[in-house]
Amino acid sequence: MKVLTFCGNSLRDLRAFPDTVRREAGYQLEKVQNAHPPSDWKPMPSIGKGVQEIRIRDESGAFRVIYVARFADAVYVLHCFQKKTQKTGKTDLGTATQRYRDLVRELDP
Repeated sequence: MKVLTFCGNSLRDLRAFPDTVRREAGYQLEKVQNAHPPSDWKPMPSIGKGVQEIRIRDESGAFRVIYVARFADAVYVLHCFQKKTQKTGKTDLGTATQRYRDLVRELDP
């Protein structure tokens, strides 16, 4: 089982999700930690190699958890947010991209 590591304020953002969404996100992240795919996901190659997005919907809206699991030591959660529109916002993509770049720099100096 890989360790779960949160980048930036992603843990705080995840904790701000509604209870049902937070529990579902935790369940899906545990699946990823154990090398199983989440139930609803899509690749996010525009952010970086191996980056994926967990998609969660409930009555309060659409929520996303962007993570990367391609590194041997851990699953890194890059960004957690609630979607407000059909398309993922530039700010959210930018945040995840910057955290991915920082992570790669940190892991491969």
